[in-house]
Amino acid sequence: MTRRIVIAGNWKMNKTVPEAVELAKAVVAQAAEAPASVDLVVCPTFVCLTEVAKVVAGTRVALGAQDLHWEESGAFTGKISASMLVSAGVKYVIIGHSEQRQFFGETDETVNKKTKQALKHGLLPIVCIGELLSEREAGQTDAVNERQLKGAYAGISAEDAAKTVIAYEPVWAIGTGKVATVEQAQDAQAFIRKVLVELYGSEVAEIIPIQYGGSMKPDNAKGLLAQKDIDGGLIGGAALKAGDFLGIAAGAA
Repeated sequence: MTRRIVIAGNWKMNKTVPEAVELAKAVVAQAAEAPASVDLVVCPTFVCLTEVAKVVAGTRVALGAQDLHWEESGAFTGKISASMLVSAGVKYVIIGHSEQRQFFGETDETVNKKTKQALKHGLLPIVCIGELLSEREAGQTDAVNERQLKGAYAGISAEDAAKTVIAYEPVWAIGTGKVATVEQAQDAQAFIRKVLVELYGSEVAEIIPIQYGGSMKPDNAKGLLAQKDIDGGLIGGAALKAGDFLGIAAGAA
């Protein structure tokens, strides 16, 4: 079974509702140019989800959210549940992004709980892992990725794991303009695949897409996406312009 290429745009805390609708329309208008093997996902803020859902409905562009809470409902002011996302037309959800880990107390345990909750409700998790610059310089890249990966997938069956996407995001390359070299990215992602083989066997490990996330742009996408274990991208800044976003998708041809 051939792995899908998943190009997901993480719009982060950008775009008002009208601006998000405009960007979504531009992405949809250009989506036909993307290779057929590529799954396209846009992930606006919570307040924009329902309006963007209307724009992407019936197109090849899927809707993603940037986070969710692990409880069904309750006294969790400011949080969003899986069922709310489903009711808004969401298909994918980003879990464990480095900014959540860095600024908002995300841990391997909460990533695990969120991933299980997403799967329970039929959402497709994009599970983020990746090392800090200090960890890479200390030679801990593989150890950090293995810990975060095993933490995220604790107690998750092979059948459910096969429904997930992993985003490897070297934290030092996010929004900095620094990009892991093609070799650095491929080496890290090949190691992640090796851990998946250990957890679930080679058949499942081979069908889970592993995205690269960290300053991917149209001019470096082709080289990154040509690598054996790089199956798309979790795109930040470049996702805020439809041409750049689709330009990255074109690199998968």
